[in-house]
Amino acid sequence: MRILMRKSAPWMSIWDDRILEYIREHDGGSVGEIADSTYIRVSNAHVSRRCTVLADHDLLRALGNGVYMITEKGNQYLAGELDAEELNGANGEQGEAQA
Repeated sequence: MRILMRKSAPWMSIWDDRILEYIREHDGGSVGEIADSTYIRVSNAHVSRRCTVLADHDLLRALGNGVYMITEKGNQYLAGELDAEELNGANGEQGEAQA
């Protein structure tokens, strides 16, 4: 049995993996759908902030109106094939502190 070892980054929060998993499993999702699911137990505002950060680091793609799709890098991260610490944010920096 292979144990999956994801390589997260200091800017990531505990909810990021679940948000990414939800969006992958549902072929996309809106902030409201994610926050209303029983899989994620945080507010719409928190999900929105985390999705924005994940999109800034190219793990999600914003489609508009709070709807997101997972990117190839997002799938690679979930598969344990990508070290998220190597991703630069939209501003070219390594990320932000956990929110």
